[in-house]
Amino acid sequence: MRRTDITVTDERAVKRAVKAASLGNAMEWFDFGIYAYLAGTIGRVFFPSGSDTAQLLSSFAAFAVAFLVRPLGGMVFGPMGDRIGRKKVLALTMILMAIGTAAIGMLPTYAAVGFWSPLLLLLFRLLQGFSTGGEYGGASTFIAEYAPDRRRGYFGSFLELGTLAGYTGAAGLVTALTAWLGTETMDAWGWRIPFLVAGPLGLVGIYLRLKLDDTPAYLKLEEGNAHVPEAADQVKSTARGDLAKIFRQHWRTLVLCICLVGAYNITDYMLLSYMPTYLSDELHYSETHGLLVLVATMVVLMLVINQVGRLNDRFGRKPLLMTGMLGFLVLSVPAFLLVRQGSLPAVSAGMLMLGLSLVCLLGTMSAALPAMFPTSVRYGSLSVGYNLATSLFGGTTPLVITALIGATGSDMMPAYYAMAAALVGVVAVACMKETAQQPLEGSPPSVQTEQEAAELVRSQTPTPRF
Repeated sequence: MRRTDITVTDERAVKRAVKAASLGNAMEWFDFGIYAYLAGTIGRVFFPSGSDTAQLLSSFAAFAVAFLVRPLGGMVFGPMGDRIGRKKVLALTMILMAIGTAAIGMLPTYAAVGFWSPLLLLLFRLLQGFSTGGEYGGASTFIAEYAPDRRRGYFGSFLELGTLAGYTGAAGLVTALTAWLGTETMDAWGWRIPFLVAGPLGLVGIYLRLKLDDTPAYLKLEEGNAHVPEAADQVKSTARGDLAKIFRQHWRTLVLCICLVGAYNITDYMLLSYMPTYLSDELHYSETHGLLVLVATMVVLMLVINQVGRLNDRFGRKPLLMTGMLGFLVLSVPAFLLVRQGSLPAVSAGMLMLGLSLVCLLGTMSAALPAMFPTSVRYGSLSVGYNLATSLFGGTTPLVITALIGATGSDMMPAYYAMAAALVGVVAVACMKETAQQPLEGSPPSVQTEQEAAELVRSQTPTPRF
């Protein structure tokens, strides 16, 4: 190994990249979180006929429909990101999300235009879902390829810090507006405000992302392939959307990714998207009260998530992921039994048990998932695997849990559903490779200092024998 084979990262550039990816991710999930936390209001505004349960199911169906097109977005944006670069595609996804979210805020209600209202809602939810299909795979790839190998977990954890910040901002804004305006005014026009606020916020994320250079790993791949026509043609073919080749060559890793992400997403959306509805509909909390409990839980997770990133750099991705999966497997029933008690201390304790299990997954996934695929097809492969899992299991979680509770009459169904998902996750984590402190596949080693680079060269140089 030669010194020129090693990437020495610029710490300021890494921090700018992490900030741009994380803030952009926060704004994407602020947009998505708004809908989840206004599910009851949207049900009354766009689906007024039928019972409260029917309205809620219709609202969650519109929530889930955005996830149906996420794999399509991943199949379009992922290979595009491998072909033209990460940052351009990430800026494009933000533009589409901002348009879709702002448009929902301007839609006429069912009372004004009848069935055209929910139809237009579904159209712009599809646009949101399509754009989000290119977001996570690109943002996690972006940070992973900028970060030094020994700190990929720490820097990657900022991506999910952005996710939590987006959800927290959405929940906080919806809570404040509901408390200030009241339910009737929110149903009349107040629900529009969060959607309209999200549009201009998206412009900030677009600006930050366009200011950055592309990732060092991607630029080195381009530079190396420029001198090897056969390699350039191979990468170009894959990046143009040769999805059959991605499925053929990486299908085992894709299956593992889908199982891992599916388990993670069910637990994630159960806690961060569905729980406020559970507290209000099943336990008869006020909408404001339920959101406040969730906001408090997410603030705690935000305080510890970067420490989880440091821990998975030190001890490995698998131990932290296994801790989170086993946490949901063992603690889901006790946590929901506490939540069912209804008192604020019991609900808070149950939410915290679930939250601390989730944060082990949140703080580790963004470093573990990009390392599963080689650089030349990382954006495309991860976008396909992640979004297939999210479409099948993540976005459907609120709808499935609501339907299960309606069918069985048991308000413990969220716990059982999370346990089933966690069991699949335990098997998936056991089957994955450990990638902590190792170079990304298809990329040169990445270190923080010239001293580290020199030490790495020495460690790879064989000792002469006499």
